[in-house]
Amino acid sequence: MIELSDDTLDFGREVTRAILGVDALYRAESGDTTGLAVLNMDAEGDFEPATFADYEGAAEAWHDLRGRAGGLPEDDRRVYYDQLAHSTLAFIGWRTQGLALEDQLRDFLHVPVGPVSDADLDGLRSGIRRLLGEVGYTGDLKAQCAAWEDRNRVPPDEVEEVSAELMREAWHRTNELVVEIPADEGDGMKVAAVTGVPFNARCNYLARTVDLNVEPVLTRPALRHLAVHEGYPGHYVQFKLRETWYREGTAPADNLLSVVNTASSSVFEGIADTGMIMIGWDSDDDDRVQELQNRYRSAIGTGAAWRHHALGWSRGDTTDWLREQALTGGEGWVQNRMAFIEAPSRAVLIWSYWWGQPTVAAKWDEVASGSRADFVRYLYGRMHSNRTVEMYQGNGG
Repeated sequence: MIELSDDTLDFGREVTRAILGVDALYRAESGDTTGLAVLNMDAEGDFEPATFADYEGAAEAWHDLRGRAGGLPEDDRRVYYDQLAHSTLAFIGWRTQGLALEDQLRDFLHVPVGPVSDADLDGLRSGIRRLLGEVGYTGDLKAQCAAWEDRNRVPPDEVEEVSAELMREAWHRTNELVVEIPADEGDGMKVAAVTGVPFNARCNYLARTVDLNVEPVLTRPALRHLAVHEGYPGHYVQFKLRETWYREGTAPADNLLSVVNTASSSVFEGIADTGMIMIGWDSDDDDRVQELQNRYRSAIGTGAAWRHHALGWSRGDTTDWLREQALTGGEGWVQNRMAFIEAPSRAVLIWSYWWGQPTVAAKWDEVASGSRADFVRYLYGRMHSNRTVEMYQGNGG
């Protein structure tokens, strides 16, 4: 693998301080305690936020960083840091002048504008119906999904135990098939059942807990997916490798941050959603149904967010639409998804699930088994946009 240059590592330190500077401005003026940098693994306090008097000063600094990114030695780093600067400048514009949802999609995430198409939704529904029919479920699509969900359902009081079992297996499969995790299993994630939260599950890396919402109907295949997505080789492994490789001096400092509404958002979720393929948990019929359900949920999530924020639908009308489209998860899923997409600061993030997984999965399939170690180092060892994942040519640089 081609190592990153000293110039790029130095540039990453400047970028880290500049991100933290914008994060500090945003937290102060918005009251959003989650912030722009939703995770900071700089436990040793190496990086103080850049001091910006206001957003105008922050924008000036980011314009300078964007110009200098063009001089970095690595092709993918020139592209990524240019896109990161574009995203950050757009975020600043959103806070100072406002920014329509369409522009947030284009300028925060660098993805096509608009909800997932009706044709794609129809294709996903047809795929789910066909697969459920092949394994013996009858009736219309909603009846098939209800029967499948009932057969695979895990009661709320069993969720923690079942999830812990699945996460143990995912840890060992990740070590065997993807990458050696640089920690003992005791460092891994513990599952905690929660309610009243606007998410299905959340990786609280610093606390080493996966907060898992038990209000939606949960199935064993769904819990398997969440064990992979939030744990191994998903978010825990992403954070652990980024933190470890930075400490070893081979990864940029901005690896220490998880930043929302930016060029990296789609790949962050894409890696986690491709984990089932990476560890070979995508071969069971029920897992294939779940994979299609996950894609479908992402798709209708974009439809709901678009209707609410771009078309101006009321919360009630949007909720009714989402409820009608949903095939699994029950009212708990509908309500927590609405809480997720309703927040203006998080509205576009549902698109990151839709666009990230196909990009990462396509490149994983393309890379021959013999060179996957280099690809894993490339994928986990530096921040990425969809474009820079696509740029990988088999030599890590």
